[in-house]
Amino acid sequence: MVTEIRAALRSAADASKAEPMRAYMKSDMPFLGVQKPHRALALRPVLRARLLGTREQWDAAIRELWDHAAFREERYAATDLAQVRAYAEWATDPVSLQLYDHMIVTGAWWDHVDDVAIRLVGAVLRTHPCETSPVIRAWSRDADRWRRRTSVICQVRSGEDTDVDLLRECVLANIDDPDFFLRKGIGWALRQQAKIDPAWVRTFVSIHSGQLSALSRREAMRNILSGG
Repeated sequence: MVTEIRAALRSAADASKAEPMRAYMKSDMPFLGVQKPHRALALRPVLRARLLGTREQWDAAIRELWDHAAFREERYAATDLAQVRAYAEWATDPVSLQLYDHMIVTGAWWDHVDDVAIRLVGAVLRTHPCETSPVIRAWSRDADRWRRRTSVICQVRSGEDTDVDLLRECVLANIDDPDFFLRKGIGWALRQQAKIDPAWVRTFVSIHSGQLSALSRREAMRNILSGG
């Protein structure tokens, strides 16, 4: 499967897009020039034609694509493979947090981290909240900023299933951090929660106004102030 995924990506490569994509993402790793819609089209036949029979094979294939990537799209493909519906039981198993943690720490940039945090870690949290919440709380206070960003944003797709107490704790653990990605992540997470419970977000921002950065406050209140 890994060989066929790599071949499919190379067949969809567009050299004219490769350098602009690398520059936009500020990536040391080169790109093939396969934008997301074209990547999805290229990978769909491979991911549908071959199904991995065991969790160990699934984990190994993701790690092979990720750890031995020559092009950034191979890491995107690893995240795509992790999200294939046929593997949902494995993907939402708390054991997979070890894999996702590896991807977060070694990916160490928003494009990788956000996808893993929201689509993978968030799904584990919703499926197994009791086992996963302690991990997220630990990440919220970790020295690694990408683990901390993950703790803040992993619930942005959770809607009514958001654990508000966990969200509050993760935001407060990082509320004074000057890092741009944490400040932006806090604002994003609060803005999403405002779609569900604007009164809660309005109260939270009012109480912690002196601690929240201007960026976080602005992002958190955007939908509330606009009436959206």
